[in-house]
Amino acid sequence: MEPKWLEWAKQLQAIAQNGLTFSENAFDIERFKAVQAIAAEILVTHTNAELSYILDLFTRDVGYATPKVDVRGAVFRDDQILLVKERSDGCWTLPGGWADIGTSPSEAVIKEIYEESGYYSRAVKLVAVYDRDRQGHPPFPHYIYKLFFQCELLGGSPSPSIETEAVGFFPEDEIPELSVGRVTAAQITRLFQHYRHPELSTDFD
Repeated sequence: MEPKWLEWAKQLQAIAQNGLTFSENAFDIERFKAVQAIAAEILVTHTNAELSYILDLFTRDVGYATPKVDVRGAVFRDDQILLVKERSDGCWTLPGGWADIGTSPSEAVIKEIYEESGYYSRAVKLVAVYDRDRQGHPPFPHYIYKLFFQCELLGGSPSPSIETEAVGFFPEDEIPELSVGRVTAAQITRLFQHYRHPELSTDFD
């Protein structure tokens, strides 16, 4: 589970964002901005982030506060899973990222797989819908739902992108160092289980 300070900061930010969305009274708006500033201060106190960076993240997120959606695709070939190496941290992950407005979840994950790896695919099963904060990922300012899809490989060839520097397929017992902010070892293990046992139901929470 996430530390209490992070849980409190996210809850305060959600209260502030919702208040700023619906308030018209100048005094209420001022109070909700103060709550937002407190949430940012909590995050800055417990991380190495700059206050201006956290406040910018908060102020750019407008409207009613809801979870962000991250999609990840598990593509298998010969009992090996497709991973991409992130330029940002030099570690490996499932291809994926934020779901874009105007694309369905399956369209979003197919797009991410192609852009980050060079492979064409087709989503065949929603394997899991996870609350990121309950999955052992490192702290992150936003509240996120992670959608994992099992995808069928259709074609293409390995092609790194502006975000990825390498592409490869790996057996379960040779998984390289993972970018744990994006995917954990336990999630990779669970994806192999779903691949080998297609009768399994979708995981959630």
